[in-house]
Amino acid sequence: VEKYRPQALSELVSHRDILSTVQRFISEDRLPHLLLYGPPGTGKTSTILACARQLYREREFGSMVLELNASDDRGIDIVRGPILSFASTRTIFKKGFKLVILDEADAMTQDAQNALRRVIEKFTENTRFCLICNYLSKIIPALQSRCTRFRFGPLTPELMVPRLQHVIQEEGVDVTEDGMKALVTLSSGDMRRALNILQSTSMAFGKVTEENVYTCTGHPLKSDIANILDWMLNLDFSSAYRKIMELKTLKGLALQDILTEIHLFVHRGGERILLQMILEKPNFPLPLTKCFLLSTVDFPPSIRIQLLIKLADIEYRLAAGTSEKIQLSSLIAAFQVTRDLVAAEA
Repeated sequence: VEKYRPQALSELVSHRDILSTVQRFISEDRLPHLLLYGPPGTGKTSTILACARQLYREREFGSMVLELNASDDRGIDIVRGPILSFASTRTIFKKGFKLVILDEADAMTQDAQNALRRVIEKFTENTRFCLICNYLSKIIPALQSRCTRFRFGPLTPELMVPRLQHVIQEEGVDVTEDGMKALVTLSSGDMRRALNILQSTSMAFGKVTEENVYTCTGHPLKSDIANILDWMLNLDFSSAYRKIMELKTLKGLALQDILTEIHLFVHRGGERILLQMILEKPNFPLPLTKCFLLSTVDFPPSIRIQLLIKLADIEYRLAAGTSEKIQLSSLIAAFQVTRDLVAAEA
């Protein structure tokens, strides 16, 4: 992750509008205080470090840039001490401003943030502050109003794939096409996570395929989810429960992950994929299956809505720390009720 961190603004792959604005601030020498926020792995720290490299030469870096992370102490004493003394002193040989980078600023206490607003205001003449955080709501409004805010959204697959391919080429990793898709899907817009999964999968298995990626991250395979759905819709309650429990124990799956995947199937009409997989199996248990699944390639809207509400309830109860076994029964029950409703309507 650190080896391929972008060193210059031009190397960053996304958020072109933000980068062009920041580039203009720098070239016109009118950089404001910045507040960069958004989910992890989207290029916030890389952006400000690239700015700092562009503003200062290597040897000036130490005296002109103060970078503090959440791992450093950043209580009220640090704000009143080192940060204040760094911001209030001018450098003799260099005109222009100093830069204070506060990474993970949402981990700062309320008191420290309140002390910081005065420091920011007082020393704007010779110091610029850049706050980086994941949750904007954890930064007090007084600090938000003193900074120019930029939101870094999750990266799109179109932007991630070329960068991943560059790393794969440099490192000589063997990646299949479905492996690449799995990387992008599982990282959900987080470049750092994508690279970490790529590295751990290639070290564990040598070849990065879809199955290896899912196994390495402990994520349920699509085929497992298809089987679970098939059992819930086509077997009686006891058999479905027994089979799913066996699969959960065998593969070490969490109900939370199963639920998320099943929700995608139901929400996007993913039964089409399931239908394909089932029709490809020659020895399918019930002759009814083909007719049944064909009739429910899309659940009727009213029934799908009921099912989604039940899935949401199960997810809420899981988050509250309830028993997985009881919630699994509830999940199977929800699908069996849906199946009976569909059968009754048909």
